[in-house]
Amino acid sequence: MEEFLERSTQFIEQSGWLAPLFFILLHVFRQIFFIPVLLVCLVGGYLFGTFYGSLYSMIGLTTVSLVFYGLIHLFPMMREKLGGLKKRFLKEQHRLTLPQMMIMRLIPFIHFHLVSLYLMETTRDLKSYVKKSFLVSIPPAIVYTAFGDMIHDLPLTGTIIFAIFMIILFLFFRKKRTNISWNDFFQPKNS
Repeated sequence: MEEFLERSTQFIEQSGWLAPLFFILLHVFRQIFFIPVLLVCLVGGYLFGTFYGSLYSMIGLTTVSLVFYGLIHLFPMMREKLGGLKKRFLKEQHRLTLPQMMIMRLIPFIHFHLVSLYLMETTRDLKSYVKKSFLVSIPPAIVYTAFGDMIHDLPLTGTIIFAIFMIILFLFFRKKRTNISWNDFFQPKNS
């Protein structure tokens, strides 16, 4: 994986004006090689600077979401497996807000496509899915590109503090209202 990332970085550096295109394609193909989003965005910051690296990462992450949208319709089995993961992680009754999904994309150990699946299930068409996917990709692209080295080089205590901060933000942006159905509240007694 490290060797692939190193070769990709050298190739992109030597590509001239095609470098942004190759970097966006690196985002698309990173999932095949199990390269985390964090590393690719770090490379973007290193190669293009914070502004352009963030911009190219936003485009790349949105493109990944678009490819996922197409693949999930071609391979329903993939949707079932991710749906099981979503049920375990999010539960059925939990409704996420857009800021919560943005924060989820910032947390490295949450599967990227878990958020994409949730977005797909909560949008009505491809246009609204792409729009929300772009919005949800903004925080990780900017944070990982601009502050990636700081996050990556934090000591264990710093990483734990950052994770706790992310969880508090996640809880802060949740919807404040919960609906409980009559049957859930008054469950029949089994004798």
